[in-house]
Amino acid sequence: MTGKPSVEVFYNSACPVCRAGMDEQRGALEKAGAGGDAVFTDITAAPDALAGNGLTLDDVRRHFYLRDASGALHRGATATAILWRMTPRRRWLGWLISRPVLRTIARLGYDWFADRLYAWNRRKGRW
Repeated sequence: MTGKPSVEVFYNSACPVCRAGMDEQRGALEKAGAGGDAVFTDITAAPDALAGNGLTLDDVRRHFYLRDASGALHRGATATAILWRMTPRRRWLGWLISRPVLRTIARLGYDWFADRLYAWNRRKGRW
């Protein structure tokens, strides 16, 4: 890719599960030669990165966000689908969880897991 990355991913590295997932995703993009297509912004280092969108640090601790090339902001399962559709060998997964019925199931599953992960991190004193 040349020029500006097509997406920016906002995630929380203070969560070890989130950090590992984003490190793995970044590695998959780089391995496929698409590493320049995405910029990964760690909100632990840039806590006000999404303040202009009305989002707090706690919002990004709870869900990861993705800004697409048009400037639209997506979160959770929708952001995952976009990121996977950019990644060779995962495009089919992004397509799959974007189908109408599966999109709802993916969103509910992501939100359920994210709420429990957020609570677990709070109990561990990560924030």
